[in-house]
Amino acid sequence: MPAARPVPCLVGGKRASSPALSWRVRSALRVGRTCRACRYRQKRNTCGIAAQPVDAKQQPLQASEGLHRAPPAPTPARMPTSHVTQAVLIEGPDAVAFAHSQFASQVTALANGQWQFSSWLDAQGRVRNVFHLARIGDERLMVILRGGNATDFIDALRRFVFRSRVKLIAVDGSLAGGEAMPMHHVDVHDDVVRLGCGTHAMLFGAHVGNNETWRLQQLRAGWPWLPDASLNDMLPPALSLHRLGAVAIDKGCYPGQEIVARLHYRGGNKRHLHHVVLSEAVEDGSLLHHEGRKFVQLLGVIAQDERVEALAVISDEDANNIAQHTEIISDEKITMHLLTGWPD
Repeated sequence: MPAARPVPCLVGGKRASSPALSWRVRSALRVGRTCRACRYRQKRNTCGIAAQPVDAKQQPLQASEGLHRAPPAPTPARMPTSHVTQAVLIEGPDAVAFAHSQFASQVTALANGQWQFSSWLDAQGRVRNVFHLARIGDERLMVILRGGNATDFIDALRRFVFRSRVKLIAVDGSLAGGEAMPMHHVDVHDDVVRLGCGTHAMLFGAHVGNNETWRLQQLRAGWPWLPDASLNDMLPPALSLHRLGAVAIDKGCYPGQEIVARLHYRGGNKRHLHHVVLSEAVEDGSLLHHEGRKFVQLLGVIAQDERVEALAVISDEDANNIAQHTEIISDEKITMHLLTGWPD
């Protein structure tokens, strides 16, 4: 089959063989693709470039395909599975000192075989991540993330390592529930890390089963899990992190410490964490509106036995309105009422 003649491109009326065209455009024309400017014009139905075969070995475009290949179908949205998580190992002689300088909890007070809630804030005091911080050795810590990605966490944290003698290692795994275990105790056996949570244990590892009862227990206790939409967005009081010990007021300098102290001693936080019941299930991290304005930021959402429960960050004014009306309907037609609220 003879090669087709070069076809002008509407970018500048040049031919594919013209040296005035960039090599990217010429290459695109030879293999039947389009240049960037033409793809832009395609969206506006103004592009007239035609693809051409190079030789007989290449499959030419069929006439039914038109001038351009159809864009791929969009990937349907999936409900997030927040209980599938990742962990980060912090190892080395400076592991504890480094973590203490970056995280908002009292890391140096953490004994071997114990865990604590902790968080990492940015310079503006916003919560980057919330996590369980377990000390599994003299020079070894494990961060079990409650939302977020281990690779992103490591990439951001590595910028502050400087000369600290530490290694940051991502660990894949999932979480499952286990039998009751004393609060804050840690047990490591056969590559499974067990965290004592009082009424239950939380197991992290590659093969830990599928017991998910822990999720509802922790939601009702007000233990926040941050969906992607809420990372780097919330202030610690809005998530009740001081109540959990994930931020320390009486600690030296760490990122966001001045904001934490100012909010604690001078006030100013107007959003708090609440346990709510919804009329129907929605995705984790959904934002609900009321009368056209932002109303409720949902975190984790769990549907069980025809009942949908969630943790939500709500302004104090809106929470008072909901309490007075028992329940309220959002613009998305979601009915909601409050069960429990937590302080800073």
